[in-house]
Amino acid sequence: MDVLLSVLIPVASLLGFMALTAGTAMFVAAEFSLTALERTVVDAHAREGDLRARQVQHAHRTLSFQLSGAQLGITLTTLITGYLAEPVLAQFVLPVLNLIGVPESAVGGLSLAIALILATSLSMVFGELVPKNLAISRPLPTARATAGFQAGFSFLFKAAITGLNGAANTMVRRLGIEPADELRSARSPEELIALVRNSAVHGSLDEATATLVDRSLKFGELTAEDLMTPRVKIESLARTDTVADLLSAARRTGHSRFPVTGGDLDDTIGVVHVKEAFTVAPADRTATPVWRLLQKVPVVPSSLDGDALMDRIRSHGLQIALVVDEYGGTAGVVTMEDLIEEIFGDVRDEHDDTEAEIAETSAGWDLSGLLRVDEVEAATGYNAPDGDYETLGGLVLTALGRIPDEGDHVILPASDRGRSSDGFDDAPELWEAIVLRMEGRRIDRVTISRIPQSHHSANSGEMSHG
Repeated sequence: MDVLLSVLIPVASLLGFMALTAGTAMFVAAEFSLTALERTVVDAHAREGDLRARQVQHAHRTLSFQLSGAQLGITLTTLITGYLAEPVLAQFVLPVLNLIGVPESAVGGLSLAIALILATSLSMVFGELVPKNLAISRPLPTARATAGFQAGFSFLFKAAITGLNGAANTMVRRLGIEPADELRSARSPEELIALVRNSAVHGSLDEATATLVDRSLKFGELTAEDLMTPRVKIESLARTDTVADLLSAARRTGHSRFPVTGGDLDDTIGVVHVKEAFTVAPADRTATPVWRLLQKVPVVPSSLDGDALMDRIRSHGLQIALVVDEYGGTAGVVTMEDLIEEIFGDVRDEHDDTEAEIAETSAGWDLSGLLRVDEVEAATGYNAPDGDYETLGGLVLTALGRIPDEGDHVILPASDRGRSSDGFDDAPELWEAIVLRMEGRRIDRVTISRIPQSHHSANSGEMSHG
C-alpha cells in the first residue's frame, strides 16, 4: 500500500501541475484575446446568435471585470503550481543527481533549485508565452475557446473579483483618472494615418488609395490659411469695371469668379461670376458696371479648420470664401477647387497654368515657392524646422535674410527632428535651395536638392551667394 501511494502521489501531483498550467494558459489566453479584439468584430460576430459569441461580447463589454478575474486566476494557479511542482519535480531530479555522483550534502538544495527552474520555465512557456502568442495571432477563435471557462470562473469568484477591481479603481480615481469598463474602439486621426501608412507598406492598400485616405484624414487639421489661394495670386476687378472687363479677365486668366473691390482687396465688396455676364445684353456690357452683378460671399478667419471651411463653402452657391487674417485684412480666397486638390491632388483643366507645382529633376526638385513646407516634405523628404513661415518661399526668405535675386543660393536650415538624445546632430542632412524665378518681391520658383555628404564641410559656412 505504501509503495502504491509513493507512486500515486507524485503522479497525481504531476497531473495537478499540468492541469494548473493549463488553467494559467486559459486565463492568459482569455486576457490577451479580449484586449486584442475590436468591438466592431465582436458585435458583428455576436449577431450570428451563437452562445459563445454572446459570451465573448459580454466579456468584451465588461473588460475591466474580466481582466481582473483573469489576473486573479493567473495568480492563484501560478502560486499553487509553484507549491506543488517544486517538491514533485525535486523527487524526479533527486535520483538523477545521486546517479551522477553529486555529494549528499548538496543533493537536497540542488534538486529543489533545479525543480524551481524547471517549474518556472514550464509554467512560463506553456502557461503564459504560448497562449499569449496564440491569442494575439488568432484573437477571436481564442476568445471563443476560453469564453465559457472565463465566464464560469468569474461567476464563482465574483465577490472577490469585484472587491479587488473596486480597490484598484479607487486608487486609479485618486490619480485623477476615470477607469473604463471597455476598450476605446475609436481611433484618433493620428492612429488612422499610421494604420493607413502601415497597410500601404505591407501591400494591404495600394499607394494611390493610401495617399487619398492619408490626405483625407489630414484635411481636418489644416486651416483656411493653409488651403487658400494667397492674396498675391488673386485676380480682382474694381467696382467701376464693366461687364466687358469681366469677360476680358475671364478670357485672359481662365478664372470664372472674381472678387470686386472698392479700392484694394481689403475693401472687397463681393464676388462676381462670369456666367452673370451673359444675363446682360452684348450692347450693354461696356456700360454696365460689375458691381450690379456681384454677390456677397462668406468671410472666414484664417484659423478656421478644413472641415468647417468645407461646410461653409458647400453651403454657398458660388463655392468660394474670402479669408481674412487676425487684423481683418484680406489674406486670400478659398474655392471648392482648392479643397478638392488638397484631397485628390492637383486638378487641372485647359485654363490652368501648365507648369506643375512639383517637378522632380535629375538634380533635385523644381518647386513652386507657394508650396507649404509640409507639402515640400511629402514631395522631397526635406524636413523644415519650425519657424515663422508657412511656405517654401517664406523658408527661403528666412534663411536668406533678404529679398532674393534670381539665381541666389542658400543652405536650408536642418531640422532638429534628426537630433540625437545627447543634443548633438549625427551628420545632419543638408539641402540647398536656388531661387529660379521671382514675381515682384515674391519667390515664384525654387529648386532644392540634397548636398552630398562629401560637400558638407565645404558648404557648412556658406549660407548664400548670388
